[in-house]
Amino acid sequence: MTTTPADPAPPDAAQERFDATIARGDRIEPRDWMPDGYRRTLVRQIAQHAHSEIIGMQPEGNWIGRAPSLRRKAILLAKVQDEAGHGLYLYSACETLGVSRAELTEMLLSGRQKYSSIFNYPTLSYADVGTIGWLVDGAAICNQVPLCRTSYGPYGRAMIRICKEESFHQRQGYELLMTMMRGTDGQRAMVQESVDRFWWPSLMMFGPPDAESPNSARSMAWGVKRNSNDELRQKFVDMTVPQADALGVRLPDPDLRWNEERGHYDFGEPDWTELAEVIRGNGPCNAQRMAHRRAAHEDGTWVREAATAFAERSAARAREEAR
Repeated sequence: MTTTPADPAPPDAAQERFDATIARGDRIEPRDWMPDGYRRTLVRQIAQHAHSEIIGMQPEGNWIGRAPSLRRKAILLAKVQDEAGHGLYLYSACETLGVSRAELTEMLLSGRQKYSSIFNYPTLSYADVGTIGWLVDGAAICNQVPLCRTSYGPYGRAMIRICKEESFHQRQGYELLMTMMRGTDGQRAMVQESVDRFWWPSLMMFGPPDAESPNSARSMAWGVKRNSNDELRQKFVDMTVPQADALGVRLPDPDLRWNEERGHYDFGEPDWTELAEVIRGNGPCNAQRMAHRRAAHEDGTWVREAATAFAERSAARAREEAR
């Protein structure tokens, strides 16, 4: 495991300084003292985010070879490449907490760490590429923009670039769906069917209700999260309904309606039992996603070994030249 030097101050004084930094809304940096619970919370959240970016390449990557035009293929290739980059930024941020990328990968492959539930659903039609961009990336933006102000410096700085690129992905997905909605009856039906499948899983991306979320209260107290699951879910619904109207699709929720008194849309309850099953590994694509990730990791063994050998030879050569 890599190590991060900690503040040598006595625990009580270090805790007071940590608490004061959080209270001011300032940032904790890697060399600052931090409670073990804060560090564990960050490792869990950042690692899950990084794993999600890498696993999230699979559903859309499924359509790269079947995109309907060279332009659409180039767009999709660029987006999947962006997701790989996001994963690398986040793994690097997590490494500043004293855990190596190899350890994080092992924890994912062994099932000790998770990734976003949304990526355990299949992409059955090309419209899913647009729906993922619009709904899934839209939900991600609602989740991630507040993280640009998270209390841990490396995480917040990584999120600034990630959010810029995710915003572009969301607009690209919406543009694809708008193009299809201006096409044939078959294309419009394909878009509606895709939205019907992804709407509820997208709402589940924000996690369980606040009352049933074991980590939210502590994460918000430490400034790791800035908004609760339910606040973010409501923001996403309020943002998405007008977009759906402009697009000409129906969101599959009979309880969806504007509440003048609240100033927000009321909406139905997601199937939390389904979310729990997906998190436990019983979703439609859990086994497929992890099998693909394990195979990719094993196939890349020779690359990692070659890179390590090259680094060792280069270091040895540098030591010889320094004599």
